[in-house]
Amino acid sequence: QVQVAESGGGFVQSGGSLRLSCAASGTISTITAMGWYRQAPGKERELVAIIDDNGSASYADSLKGRFTISKHNTKTTVYLQMNDLKPEDTAVYYCVVATTDDRGTWGQGTLVTVSS
Repeated sequence: QVQVAESGGGFVQSGGSLRLSCAASGTISTITAMGWYRQAPGKERELVAIIDDNGSASYADSLKGRFTISKHNTKTTVYLQMNDLKPEDTAVYYCVVATTDDRGTWGQGTLVTVSS
């Protein structure tokens, strides 16, 4: 099994930046991809970005250019660099880890609040 822990959320003013971290532990040899989703109040959870084991990244079209996902050399930690944050980016951000059994393990989420 894989365990997931996020960190780095917080409060930031519009135009500011934050970096989220997601660390995976456990059976890390089964990890195929890691990524971020977010859920704003009253809205459905949506994809932010995902990076596979080869380092290929995909993004939600609306976030390209402002958000960057990257992977630590250990391949068990991923980061989400968020720049030029807007109030509409306010959400709980969840890390998800995909494994070879086609399962996704979710973290508990970290809250990002962007003030106008």
